Amino acid sequence: MSWSTGSSATDATLRRRIEPWEFEVSFDPRELRKEAYLLYEITWGPKCNIWRHSSKNNNNHVEMNFIEKFTSERYFCQSTRCSITWFLSWSPCWECCKAIREFLSQHQNVTLLIYVSRLFQHMDPQNRQGLRDLVNSGVTIQIMTDPEYCYCWRNFVNYSPEQSAHWPRYPPVWMRLYALELLCITLWLPTCLKISRRHQKQLTFFTLTLQNCHYQRIPLHILLATGLI
Repeated sequence: MSWSTGSSATDATLRRRIEPWEFEVSFDPRELRKEAYLLYEITWGPKCNIWRHSSKNNNNHVEMNFIEKFTSERYFCQSTRCSITWFLSWSPCWECCKAIREFLSQHQNVTLLIYVSRLFQHMDPQNRQGLRDLVNSGVTIQIMTDPEYCYCWRNFVNYSPEQSAHWPRYPPVWMRLYALELLCITLWLPTCLKISRRHQKQLTFFTLTLQNCHYQRIPLHILLATGLI
């Protein structure tokens, strides 16, 4: 993923950027926040015109809001090919997964790439199936890593000039654990990641539980990359 020039006084997207603290707390993989944020960019046609914007959940989930807005805007043309990239603080729930698949089935010229910082209620069978259905329908889903956090910081965050190199560095172990769990979901394996929060200290704890089927289906180098085995 390539970098853009970042925030500046002449940046036309500046008014649509979120504040640094919003990005840091909303996309922190260790924070189990209720709010959901969506940062997105749309690339239209062969000229590669890119539109960037952000949204936050209100009465509806951010995915539903995006689909409703996208299909109702005057500039939308079904015959024009476009690529959409989402950066989500939470992965889509099963209902949103269903809506996304319906949206893509009705708009054959649209492709979607999704990056997520956390997996939403990943132990729920419906949510796991929803993510599998998305992948099977051609949607690429990946866990955000350092390059994506840096990219979002430079293209979606209203940082000050002295903050240009101070995008948040989160512990890699969290990204690896979520990536491992996402792989378990796509391979139809039982959940291996359990997450809990102790409210009195606002600390998040995780437990990695691997069964024989995990060792048989998941490449050893991926298991070793978690640093926990």
